[in-house]
Amino acid sequence: MRIDSCDTFIVGNPPPHKGGRYFHIVRLRTACGIEGVGEVYAATFAPAAIDKLIHDVFGRWVAGIDPTRIETFWRRAYSSGYTQRPDPTLQAVMSGLELALWDILGKALDQPVHALLGGRVHARLRSYTYLYPPGDSVQPADMPARSVYSDPDMAAEAAAAAVAAGFTAVKFDPAGPYTAFDPHQPSLADLDRTEAFCAAVRAAVGSRADLLVGTHGQFTPSGAIRLARRLEAYDPLWFEEPTPPEVPEEMAKVAAATTIPIATGERLTTKYEFAALLRAGAASILQPDLGRSGGLLEGKKIAGLAEAFHAQIAPHCYCGPVVMAANAQLAVCSPNFLIIETIEGWGGFQAELVDSAFAHEDGHLLVPDTPGLGVTLNEAVARAHHYTGTQLHLTMADDPAAVPQG
Repeated sequence: MRIDSCDTFIVGNPPPHKGGRYFHIVRLRTACGIEGVGEVYAATFAPAAIDKLIHDVFGRWVAGIDPTRIETFWRRAYSSGYTQRPDPTLQAVMSGLELALWDILGKALDQPVHALLGGRVHARLRSYTYLYPPGDSVQPADMPARSVYSDPDMAAEAAAAAVAAGFTAVKFDPAGPYTAFDPHQPSLADLDRTEAFCAAVRAAVGSRADLLVGTHGQFTPSGAIRLARRLEAYDPLWFEEPTPPEVPEEMAKVAAATTIPIATGERLTTKYEFAALLRAGAASILQPDLGRSGGLLEGKKIAGLAEAFHAQIAPHCYCGPVVMAANAQLAVCSPNFLIIETIEGWGGFQAELVDSAFAHEDGHLLVPDTPGLGVTLNEAVARAHHYTGTQLHLTMADDPAAVPQG
């Protein structure tokens, strides 16, 4: 059994763009006809550029290999150009190809991937959702002056609706725009607004749901500590990325100063960066995204490292259904799983893009025992939504004036 070919699909995500502007899907095929799908979560360059990188890495390290040799592929690709260090773009490309290898392996052995990674330990997976606005776009730039991103009362209404739909945890980013000039010291308005959001959402959901507060690395350590002290009364399940994640020793200062658990990891790659977090005591909840962090085998190693520190995993997924399926395969076989991100469950365009037996009920994701990752690309849908734009998957504000000071 050898890998014979690689196809890629840059799939535009229709309005309201929940999960990003596009999904980058990889499909590998063996000489004997077994197909496997993966997904690349690389947001740094235009998808046309990433597509060239996928085919370059495929040609160098995947074409012609035995798909069971996943560790060998990973080490060879990681060592490309004698770098051997975490690189988010290379890791994203490797991740997508690696997921497709696991999908092929599971299908060849007639086993779900979680059975090959230790076996199921959870009957179902608790999930959370962002608080999204109604309408044709979830992009903050497209929002009216009053929306779930800016108005605590509207956020509270959305949280109540999510709980009525079965969710027991909701996530929101209440601290204002995150920009290319972060981290910054929060203004009094930032502090007041964030506390008002938490107060309104907590009042709306009571003890029926956990609050997940995100800031995407917006603040300095001292600023994040000021904010955390404001939020402790509302008992969030986590404070996500209180500081930029690349300096774990600084994030650890926040963790030591608050009772709120610190979560981070969506922007990190490889076991090496997650190990640095754990050694520093920076976070007790790790959020690997398997379309970026290095794939399933690397994800299993990250989960194992976390387990040794009595930390938990909460896989991140602001992307497409193949990453969501891979995250679920890891989560369902990880004893230290806490919660998984879903895009309002398993539905919408993500569910249309793949055929699968995944289901979502009562705020939980149900993971099937289908061989492989459990999803099959609907090629007709993928081709009908080919993305030809130049915008990146996600963008942030680049104007320092967007961040009020003082």
